[in-house]
Amino acid sequence: MSLDRSLDPLHEPLTVAARPELTGGRRIGVLLSHGFTGSPYSIKPWGQHLADRGYGVAVPRLPGHGTTWQNLNAHRWEDWYGELTRAFDALCLENDAVVVGGLSMGGALAIRVAEEHPDRVSGLMLVNPAVASRRRDVKLLPVLKRVVPSLPGIANDIKKPGQLEHGYDRTPLKAIHSFAQTWPTIIADLPRVTCPLVYFRSAVDHVVDDASQPIILGGVSSTDVTEVPLPESFHVATLDNDAPTIFAGSAEFVARVTAA
Repeated sequence: MSLDRSLDPLHEPLTVAARPELTGGRRIGVLLSHGFTGSPYSIKPWGQHLADRGYGVAVPRLPGHGTTWQNLNAHRWEDWYGELTRAFDALCLENDAVVVGGLSMGGALAIRVAEEHPDRVSGLMLVNPAVASRRRDVKLLPVLKRVVPSLPGIANDIKKPGQLEHGYDRTPLKAIHSFAQTWPTIIADLPRVTCPLVYFRSAVDHVVDDASQPIILGGVSSTDVTEVPLPESFHVATLDNDAPTIFAGSAEFVARVTAA
């Protein structure tokens, strides 16, 4: 039985059906995943931008998110990946082609989908994804999670004044350790990623350090790879100053990689 409680409307998922009349007669789906301690709120503007161009968009809420950090601490990677793959399967049934993407942990989830379903993913869009870290607190998670339930939150790393992510103010340690434990598997399977890839990376990121980018770009088998710098954004770039760059670049990417 789900441990999720009543949901604030801010964190509601987004689902929009494809409009093939706007996309050359083909039904194109896009699956986007939010990050750890965030919610669909952080990427719904990204999803809505793509939906406005005729793409079928799914932005699910990962279990334990959008409620309380204590609730999130009762969930694990398998719960989040299960929710994302359910949305992915539905998009595949409804559309002629599907592109996946995500922010932070959502990027890692999207990578995993591309690794496990290379024949069904037409493109991969990553914004400040995490599959590794040099942070000392991350390396100490196996011990810390047994001592304290949480640490200060990682939400709202945004350069744009007045912009909030509406994520948790605490980081639940059992849950985030579950995420970190998947990194070796994701990294080992990176060669299974063969689809076109666009990688958006903030110049300054106080949450995800620079350990992940060379691992991902050096590990995938994709030959069609585009790197897009985000000079005026912090970690939650989908709500930051460079969000228009992400939105426009993503729309162009989806159109190109799903062209008949």
